Amino acid sequence: MFRFAQHANQGRSRFNALALQRTMKHRQLRVNELVKRELSAIIAREINFEGVLVSINDVDVTPDLKSAHVFVSTLGADAGARVIDKLEAHRPALQAELSRHVVLKYTPHLVFHLDESIKRGARVLEILNEIDKLGGEDE
Repeated sequence: MFRFAQHANQGRSRFNALALQRTMKHRQLRVNELVKRELSAIIAREINFEGVLVSINDVDVTPDLKSAHVFVSTLGADAGARVIDKLEAHRPALQAELSRHVVLKYTPHLVFHLDESIKRGARVLEILNEIDKLGGEDE
């Protein structure tokens, strides 16, 4: 009987650990979306990128919430590196403004990355269209 009770408690603690893990993952996803939304608004309001459309595609906050990887895409004349440099230069001000809008135990350290996924996706579509055209010519 004692062994059964002990085994049942272990099962319950595993369940609690899984529930906590799911809750933490869910919280991390909510923080990702919150930081993305607020940072997008701050960047649109505070920083001017001449002739370049800048979009935040994704934010990935680490589980300890101490740093956030911000994935940025640009639409303009190959201004990706210039945009990342400008964001890095404004990083302390962006973090300070973010801390005023998002209440967390730690304000995440922002790390900016150029997101090439849209360009890669467009290239894949071009290749698929070329394959379609070649397939249509063969028939």
